Amino acid sequence: MPSLFDPIEAGSLHLPNRIAMAPLTRNRAPQAVPTQAMQTYYAQRASAGLLISEGTAISAQAQGYSDVPGLYGEEQLQAWKKVTHAVHAKGGRIVTQLWHVGRISHTTLQPGNHAPVAPSALTAQSKTYVIDPKTGEGSFLPTSAPRALKSEELPGIVHSFTVAAVEAVQSAGFNGVELHAANGYLLDQFLRTSTNHRTDDYGGSIENRCRLVRECMLSVADAIGGGKVGIRISPVTPANDITDENPQALFEHLVRVLAPLGLSYIHVIEGSTGGPRELAERPFDYHALKQAYRTAGGKGAWMVNNGYDRQMAVNAVESGYADVVAFGKAYISNPDLVHRLQANLPLNAWDSKRFYGGGEDGYTDYPSVTHS
Repeated sequence: MPSLFDPIEAGSLHLPNRIAMAPLTRNRAPQAVPTQAMQTYYAQRASAGLLISEGTAISAQAQGYSDVPGLYGEEQLQAWKKVTHAVHAKGGRIVTQLWHVGRISHTTLQPGNHAPVAPSALTAQSKTYVIDPKTGEGSFLPTSAPRALKSEELPGIVHSFTVAAVEAVQSAGFNGVELHAANGYLLDQFLRTSTNHRTDDYGGSIENRCRLVRECMLSVADAIGGGKVGIRISPVTPANDITDENPQALFEHLVRVLAPLGLSYIHVIEGSTGGPRELAERPFDYHALKQAYRTAGGKGAWMVNNGYDRQMAVNAVESGYADVVAFGKAYISNPDLVHRLQANLPLNAWDSKRFYGGGEDGYTDYPSVTHS
């Protein structure tokens, strides 16, 4: 019987335990460049079996929030290299989450103040975080109206994900990448009936709506090796105004087409991201989802996320339901979370007022347990 604290092979990644740090947007990278504080932040949490970086934009067009990092400029890559070096020096492993926000953006964050892009020209009933360059104060503003991507632009999206993945591994020193296909961002927007009203080969049927995600995953896996690639999905979250008419069929199809790629892991957000794990109006069978992946030959680690406490995580791994459990907010306030969970120690409370933006206060100043 495996334990939450046992090692596991996740594709090409050797994880010393089955606890992952979930990607957490913190808005502390001015001009999209990682900082010294980020080196400290990630190194403090290097005892995780796997660190997944905050969402990191694959291009200037992919940006949707102020002060989130990127992977499309040399200064960014060199700054990330210092972060990964700090993590590796502590014996850790870190992958980066490759992010294109699609319509969840604001014109002030887009090159030339152009409209954000999306599968279809449908404005999200959502908000994004924008910092005023004059005052330095951040606020949540309604997302801007997007334009629909042309068919001939889609190979460029695939190319951007692929180049970012190669740069992440070869230049920035990440151990791998996770493609962000969750929470109502661009890849998720292509998957869903509420956001994808296209009539070309990327819209309509489930197969067509999965096409862009499959093409991105296949291209990235070919470029850096499938064993270094994960994907994050959120089958029923309402985050960023996203819904689908038949999520069970959609996501079972998606994991089946991803099964042959030899991926490192499938990262599943259960329920509403950061909210309830069960949604009465959006029932979903996660066991069936995993079975669909395994039956199709998928061997990647099955990573679960959303509201897990210690006992739930222990049970999920010991029962064989999950291979890895990802923790989000608990990792913000507990840099030594693995030790605390293993010793069954109390956890530091987090301060949600300090989640986004700011300096090291509420970022690198949460205390660790003193080891004897």
